[in-house]
Amino acid sequence: MIRPTDLTMAEARAALAARSLSARELTQAYLDAIAALNPRLNAYIAVTAEAALAQAAQSDARIAAGTARPLEGIPLGIKDLFCTAGVRTTAGSRILGEFKPPYESTVSGNLLRDGAVFLGKLNLDEFAMGSSNATSAFGPVENPWSRANDAETKLVPGGSSGGSAAAVAARIALGATATDTGGSIRQPAAFCGVAGIKPTYGRCSRWGIVAFASSLDQAGPIARDVRDNAIMLRSMAGFDAKDSTSANMPVPDFEAAVTRGVKGLRIGIPREYRVDGMPAEIEALWQQGIAWLRDAGATIVDVSLPHTKYALPTYYIVAPAEASSNLARYDGVRFGARVPGEDLADLYERTRAAGFGAEVKRRILIGTYVLSAGYYDAYYLKAQQVRALIKRDFDLAWEHCDALLTPATPSAAFGLDEKNDDPVAMYLNDVFTVTANLAGLPGMAVPAGLDAQGLPLGLQVVGKHFDEETVFAVSGAVERAAGFTATPRLIA
Repeated sequence: MIRPTDLTMAEARAALAARSLSARELTQAYLDAIAALNPRLNAYIAVTAEAALAQAAQSDARIAAGTARPLEGIPLGIKDLFCTAGVRTTAGSRILGEFKPPYESTVSGNLLRDGAVFLGKLNLDEFAMGSSNATSAFGPVENPWSRANDAETKLVPGGSSGGSAAAVAARIALGATATDTGGSIRQPAAFCGVAGIKPTYGRCSRWGIVAFASSLDQAGPIARDVRDNAIMLRSMAGFDAKDSTSANMPVPDFEAAVTRGVKGLRIGIPREYRVDGMPAEIEALWQQGIAWLRDAGATIVDVSLPHTKYALPTYYIVAPAEASSNLARYDGVRFGARVPGEDLADLYERTRAAGFGAEVKRRILIGTYVLSAGYYDAYYLKAQQVRALIKRDFDLAWEHCDALLTPATPSAAFGLDEKNDDPVAMYLNDVFTVTANLAGLPGMAVPAGLDAQGLPLGLQVVGKHFDEETVFAVSGAVERAAGFTATPRLIA
């Protein structure tokens, strides 16, 4: 008999509607799985079991009454960057202390509105700054996957949404909210063998999400497969008057697009994504993905994105600059942790020194430097000009294609201790993903194969602004062709 936690979101939704499974039974199965696996994985910072079971009971009542909502009874994990009313929100940092927001973020509120059950708050890199989930003040998250010939080495789940990806991969959440500033949905999804989409900037409200880089941050889902992502995103998305960057556009039926097919579509292959040192198996998977889409009826075209080589340095000027500004609010005065000082300046210094971790301090220092007098024009202004050129590259490419296919990451998941002492090597994990953030485009990671060590590898589909439907159509075609059914040894 299939375990409730083995059901996809679409399957669980059908079982709940048919009343062959209750929301309480489904929620309890996930809570039991969390109790068994989270002590090892550290994916959850907090588990809200009592509230989850109460929400599940309400869902069962609605289903019985015939008033079920789109996500009725679906158990989700919430990345601890989303403010949740009355539930501690940490952003993976000590500086927020015991902060319990009196309000709900728009995205999590939309999910509650549609009947979702919240299992708890998921671990993340501190303030979403990282590519490994190793910078969290609550300890690193462990990837549920392991190498075939080295089961003892603990692997990173990717970051910053590593808790979200690990929880979905380990079957301790049916789906999870996540955020993506430079690849923080797509990279961990690829590392953990699940699917995740960064929507177009403005598709999901940023209100109530702890800010990292305001012009780059975007909420999105991580879930078991492409269809489950489409189900979640439809509930998460929508206009929000409280967010000045929210787009006032209709939310399409993303789920219907998943099976639409790619016949007649033009798929661009950007030549600049063949980076030096890329493993042969990443290139081979990319070529396989191209063949899958060609066989499904798409036309493959070569495109150029000439400013791609400047994307990482541009990102690592823009993002820290915005982080420096956003994180200035954490001073120990209005909310969060406080370390007493001899005067106000000393209080600020002591609080921020104790509250922020090394990576956050590094990025604040970089950001403050590039915004300082004498350097603003040379660094920040120049980076914004290059960012405009990167966006123009995509605009020109769209004249020749409908979507792009690229690798999702330059490697499979690496060991927890293998890159911690080399920030530049860590930053290179985002080489295939940051361009979509700089241009505000939707991008999705789809599990497509295994490397020689039995670890998942993903492909990335990038689409035009507010054309997530095409992204889902292409991603669905890749998923069907890949037939990826592997699961981590931890739960196999």
